[in-house]
Amino acid sequence: MKAWEGVGEAYAASYASLCAGSHDEILRRLGTAHGRRVLDAGSGTGALAARLMDAGWSVTGCEPEATMRVVAARNHPQVSMVEGALPALPFEDAAFDAVTANFVLNHVSDPRAAAQEIARVAAPDAVMIATIWIVSPSWFWQRVCDRAGLVVSPTGRLAPEKDFERSSAGFGGMLSEGGWPAVDVAEFSWTWRPTTDELWRSAEGGVASAGAFYRSLETAERERFARAFDRLCEECSDDGRVALDHTAAVAGSRRG
Repeated sequence: MKAWEGVGEAYAASYASLCAGSHDEILRRLGTAHGRRVLDAGSGTGALAARLMDAGWSVTGCEPEATMRVVAARNHPQVSMVEGALPALPFEDAAFDAVTANFVLNHVSDPRAAAQEIARVAAPDAVMIATIWIVSPSWFWQRVCDRAGLVVSPTGRLAPEKDFERSSAGFGGMLSEGGWPAVDVAEFSWTWRPTTDELWRSAEGGVASAGAFYRSLETAERERFARAFDRLCEECSDDGRVALDHTAAVAGSRRG
C-alpha cells in the first residue's frame, strides 16, 4: 500500500467518484441485506461502506491507509472503520456474511493470499465479491506522457508467480486458486466524466501509478507533463469535463 500513502484527500477529490461506478453492481450481486454483516476490505474513503449501510447491511470497513480513514471518518462517521490490510485481516474466521473488495486485489502484493484471506473471514454460505480494472485510467495518463515525451518505466509489477492476467478469465482463475468456489465473473463498462480539475488533483496529489510517476519527476519534467495534460484536456473536454470510458471485471462467489 506504499503507493497510496498520504493520498486520502486527493483520492477523495478524484478517483473516488470513478471507483463508485461499480457500487450498483456490487449491491445487486449482494442481494437483500436483512441486517447481515458485511466487511468492505480495502474500504478507502468509505463510500461503498456507506452505500452498504444505507442498503441495510451491518458494515465494517477495513483500510490500511491512515489518510483514507481520516476522510472516511469525516465524510461517513456512521461507518465503523478499522485499520487492517490484506492478506492479514484483524478478524476471526467466518466473521462476516458477505465480503467486498472493490478495486483492491489489483493492488495487493499477493492476490491469491488476499483471496484466501477473504474466504477465511467469510462465513459458510457467505457472498464474496471483488472487482478489478480491465480498462483503467492508465491509458489517459499514457497519452499525456507520450505527448510530453516522458518514458514511464514499469514499476510495482508483481513477480510472475504472484501475478495474474488482468482479464475476466485471469481474474476468475486467480480467485479459484485462492479458494473461491464457483466463481462467476462478468465485465461491465461505464463512462467517468471528471472535471479537468479533478483529473489534475489525482496526478498532483500522487494518486495511483500516474500520480506516483508525476511526483517522481523533476521540475522541468513536471512542467512538460502539465502542459501535455492541458493540451489533451483542451481537445477532449466538453464543458470542463472529460469523458473517459472504463471497463471492470466483477467476480462473485458463495461459500458453502
